[in-house]
Amino acid sequence: MTRATIIDGRTYAAEIRLQLANYVSELCDSHHIIPGLAIVLVGHDPASQVYVRNKHRQAQDIGMHSLVSLLSENVEEKELIDIIEGFNCNTAINGIVVQLPLPAHMDTQQILNTIDPSKDVDGLHPCNAGHLCAGSDRGITPCTPLGCLRLLRRQHPSMNGMRALVIGRSNIVGKPMAHLLVQENCTVTIAHSKTRDLLQECRRADIVIAAAGQAEMVRGDWVRPGATVIDVGINRVACQEGSGMSVLAGDVCFAEVVEVAGAVTPVPGGVGPMTVAMLLRNTLLAFLQQVGVEKGFCA
Repeated sequence: MTRATIIDGRTYAAEIRLQLANYVSELCDSHHIIPGLAIVLVGHDPASQVYVRNKHRQAQDIGMHSLVSLLSENVEEKELIDIIEGFNCNTAINGIVVQLPLPAHMDTQQILNTIDPSKDVDGLHPCNAGHLCAGSDRGITPCTPLGCLRLLRRQHPSMNGMRALVIGRSNIVGKPMAHLLVQENCTVTIAHSKTRDLLQECRRADIVIAAAGQAEMVRGDWVRPGATVIDVGINRVACQEGSGMSVLAGDVCFAEVVEVAGAVTPVPGGVGPMTVAMLLRNTLLAFLQQVGVEKGFCA
């Protein structure tokens, strides 16, 4: 049996960043303006710090203006809201990201609702979620589902009639991913913790999106031979008990699934790089809409 094609998110993301960098450079030369991104990090979660550094560095690398607002984990909700509202009013800031998760004492949805929908480059404001649900192109699409879709399109230029299973129903990945797949004319099932016989649901699918947050949940015998598997999960698992060492693992048991699937994303190096690339794309699109410059790129 032929091993699955490894879907290289790093290479594709690098291609997209190059397109974006060239366009940002043209904007700077022709209009003397550049997009601005503001990232807000509350607390000192190590994983969140890594994600924020990557977003900040890559935004700067393609020529965008990027700033990071670091706040104590004990900051009052009102202070965070005031900071976001300041960015809403700042014309030099075109995209706003609040790194999740937020501390337990904060109302995450209220914080996300505070962001100007036109600057919500994570695509999590209810206005943007509504546009996606309605099939409108007027909103901003969440970064991770959009990155997954781009990877899928490289394997399947047409997904008409394909069966797609989304494992996970979060507002960040699962639900928007399902809407995007419906727009691609897939027949979509959303699975979750209450789904009966998840294994059989998975075996029926031509496309599996694993976004449940459970390390190596999807095993090789869950996957229909030749299916395309997109692993959104990122989990830290111990190398061996008592060693104190850990490694990154997805929601898919890669060693098993790669022997069965037609194509599969690795962790790391699959969805993660595409998520950041889509964030930069969304920031550029938000900027163009805000300043009234016609879109001139295809990223």
